[in-house]
Amino acid sequence: MYKRQHLHCPPLAVAVAAELAGAALNPSMDSWDQAPAAGVIEELTTAALARLVHPQAPAPDALITSGGTESNLVALLLARERAAGGPLRVVTGTNAHHSVHRAAWMLGLPAPTVVACHEGRIDPAALDRALTGLAGSPLLVVATAGTTDEGRIDPLPEIARIAERHTAQLHVDAAYGGPLLFSERLAPQLAGLEHAATVTFDLHKLGWQPVAAGVLAVADAAMLAPLSLRADYLNADDDTEAGLPDLLGRSIRTTRRPDALKMAVTFRALGRRGLGKLVEHCVRTAEEFGRAVEAHPRLRLRPGGIGISTVLFRPAVADALPDEAGDAVVAAVRRILLAEAVSYTHL
Repeated sequence: MYKRQHLHCPPLAVAVAAELAGAALNPSMDSWDQAPAAGVIEELTTAALARLVHPQAPAPDALITSGGTESNLVALLLARERAAGGPLRVVTGTNAHHSVHRAAWMLGLPAPTVVACHEGRIDPAALDRALTGLAGSPLLVVATAGTTDEGRIDPLPEIARIAERHTAQLHVDAAYGGPLLFSERLAPQLAGLEHAATVTFDLHKLGWQPVAAGVLAVADAAMLAPLSLRADYLNADDDTEAGLPDLLGRSIRTTRRPDALKMAVTFRALGRRGLGKLVEHCVRTAEEFGRAVEAHPRLRLRPGGIGISTVLFRPAVADALPDEAGDAVVAAVRRILLAEAVSYTHL
């Protein structure tokens, strides 16, 4: 048992102000006539985020979601709709977020094939063997950039090459790690992300936004076609033909809040460079804390070091005790640390 900090962050004041304005205006993002200004803001914001994730793609796009769980669900849904020749088989690591398994269940897909991880990251050799064993089926590889427990980033370039060799689609759950893209110094840690067909990206984690602020980026806007739906009271044919945007096909939800507003206001206030500096400061602080833990004689850092901004550590005395007694010591320390907003994980 180790200690970790919660992923959700305190929101920026400017984002909170925008959230308050959105609540006061109360637009419903299910039809253009209810949210014309919010619709334009969302369109511009998603276009910028899509280009950040897929800089070389000819026509990337992004959806605003309630968070990683919804983003992963929609990603698997879109992959299922693109699949041909049998049920989609999802392959992921033991480090994957639980929402990947829940999404497969909700969509009526076979249970994901789970491959081994090494030091918290997908083992490429194990992934290759799993895909070989599933040859002939439509395949989706789900990698993670910022695991929930350890903050580890899967070896994305190698995973992308393996997926391409097996003609498998690739989705990356970067709900935690995605905002590293704001920093020119840290963005190289996500090399290979651009090869994913879909990418989950949360800004209420390492983006300092009030919940909810989820994003699903897609490499090609045409992938979103399966979400299209016609309802005369929301997107009448004549309105669409006249050029009014269709908001109903931008989400699996109908009524939804203008969550893009707080993101847009934050981007305008801080810019990519300002957000990048915040991310760098957070990562640097975690590294400094990790070094302090490592230097403390009564504490032990999790092998493998820091994962993005996650620092896992435990009392060294617990290692000298039987497992049950050692966990009891860690639990006692946890209850002390909970008063200081530090949480725990079982590893």
